Amino acid sequence: MEGYCVKCKEKKEIKDATEVTMKNGRNAMKGKCPTCGTGMFRILGKS
Repeated sequence: MEGYCVKCKEKKEIKDATEVTMKNGRNAMKGKCPTCGTGMFRILGKS
């Protein structure tokens, strides 16, 4: 899964990605940037 790192300011593959469900019921992927280790988050569609 690819996401945007705000620290590196570019799209990268999310390291240690896990799927989570937000409070509003939408799914998202949560993980870390492989370069700097900053937390990355990508919202997915509803399911």
